[in-house]
Amino acid sequence: MNVRAVRVLAPAPVKAGPATAAATPAPQPAMPAVVERRTPPGGYRRVIEAHRQAARPSLADPAIAEAVVRQTTAMRGLSRRAFLEPDIIRDDALAPIEQARAERRRQAAAPEAAALRRARAERVARKGQGVDGVIGKAAGASQLGRTA
Repeated sequence: MNVRAVRVLAPAPVKAGPATAAATPAPQPAMPAVVERRTPPGGYRRVIEAHRQAARPSLADPAIAEAVVRQTTAMRGLSRRAFLEPDIIRDDALAPIEQARAERRRQAAAPEAAALRRARAERVARKGQGVDGVIGKAAGASQLGRTA
């Protein structure tokens, strides 16, 4: 943002009391004369021109732009390998976090299910029937010694 002109305004006169301030409106300060813009001196123009010539060239160098594209492509490839995600997810499929939660619930329920199976097998064995319906010792008695 360049400053083109600065206007210095005189302070407004202060009234003695609220009655006089309400009675007469404050006089508006006179508009200062418009300051004409002078042509900058020759030395100033020479310095500006030297600065423009010495300014860094833009980074739109094609070789740099091509290197940036190659680097971005390589980084995206590494990211895809590091953080595997399916390319296509069906609309009715669970999100990856939901899939992980469901898997954890199944894993947590597995010991409970195994304990229930073992309790049923032991109950059947106590009644005198085998797990497979054979009378006497349970046919799967060797399995009862194992834990889930």
